[in-house]
Amino acid sequence: RHLVLVARRTDRLEALAREVTEQHGVKAHVISADLVQPGAGRTLLDEVARRGLTVDWLINNAGFGTLGRFDTLPVERELEESRLNVETLVELTGRCLPGMVARKRGAVMNIASVGGFAPSAYMATYSATKAFVLSFSEALAVEMRGTGVQVLCVCPGFTRTEFQARAAVDVSTVPSFAWMSSEEVADQAVAAVGRRAVLVNGLLNSLMTSTIRFVPRGALARMVGMMVRPKDAP
Repeated sequence: RHLVLVARRTDRLEALAREVTEQHGVKAHVISADLVQPGAGRTLLDEVARRGLTVDWLINNAGFGTLGRFDTLPVERELEESRLNVETLVELTGRCLPGMVARKRGAVMNIASVGGFAPSAYMATYSATKAFVLSFSEALAVEMRGTGVQVLCVCPGFTRTEFQARAAVDVSTVPSFAWMSSEEVADQAVAAVGRRAVLVNGLLNSLMTSTIRFVPRGALARMVGMMVRPKDAP
């Protein structure tokens, strides 16, 4: 499939586009955009249309997390987190889905997290946004039955990306067997489209998300919070 790659850093996008083209022989279009900004979704899709492109698969992967006790975090950053993780995802889905339904084919892949299955102290906004993505995707998957459009919510656990460093999460105590590579997560996600509505990556994560439903929510929030609590948290 030909790609439209979207992020803020044009140089990294262009390097990735060259790599994809050389290895797979597909076209990779680069659009530099900050999807946190209000209206960014409409502007992005206007540019996609201007280039004569049609979105057959929408992969909502943009997002970030913040760490700390909520009252000590800048509220502006929490609002940006909510906007990118939730509002932009809803906007892009809402603007792409009608065309997919009209063509009777397509896929929407929303990247959530195992964090969406449990409230997390010290990552309150992040876990809440991912819970929204999970619920939203599950509902859309039911609505899209019979239309030819597939909806998949992907819920990775610890994945080797830049996420942990950007969120300043201490992962030094996470055992090596708990990690997956981004390539593994991506391969599993693509293979799951059309086969299920929710994919929890990895056996360990699947077992965890299956059992935590039996744990009281208050205790669960404290347990997860103990795992991610910053050392300097008040």
